[in-house]
Amino acid sequence: MDRDSFHPGPPAEIEAEPAGDRWTLLFVRELRHAPEKVWAALTDPARLREWAPFLADRDLGAPGAATLTVVDGDTAVPQPATVRRAEPPHLLEYTWGDDLLRWELTPSGTGTRLLLRHTLAERGMLPMVAAGWHLCLDVADHLLAGDPVGPIRGAEAKDFGWAELRDTYAERLGGQPDRP
Repeated sequence: MDRDSFHPGPPAEIEAEPAGDRWTLLFVRELRHAPEKVWAALTDPARLREWAPFLADRDLGAPGAATLTVVDGDTAVPQPATVRRAEPPHLLEYTWGDDLLRWELTPSGTGTRLLLRHTLAERGMLPMVAAGWHLCLDVADHLLAGDPVGPIRGAEAKDFGWAELRDTYAERLGGQPDRP
């Protein structure tokens, strides 16, 4: 796909739920690819490099320590991660800095129902996190379809509808996002 013609798809199904003194974003996407193909995109460092907000120093398909490096333009910030559970091709759970991400993949028709549970400290960050994952997963869907867009990370996301998605998700979650 021509990167300049990329536009995000419609908002995803989302919810927020308390998790002790933290909050969990539940983000649901229907993808038109088999769970095995989605699993590879979630775990293989070469594929993650093409869509995720970070670079992984190793395959995330096995438990253990990892480093996920957040990329924003020329800035790269390594953060510790630990893969807690890896049950291919259905469940991947890892820490990323202070956050916990749990990816659940369920066969759905000819594709996959992806449920991401992203637990973080501040409720006001949920709309921003939802907008970021929305763009990343749109890019991943194109990549899996053989129509790559290239990663959209950090400040560059603002050029691809991130602010509008953030505001839509804030409204759906019943509040205003914290402003960066």
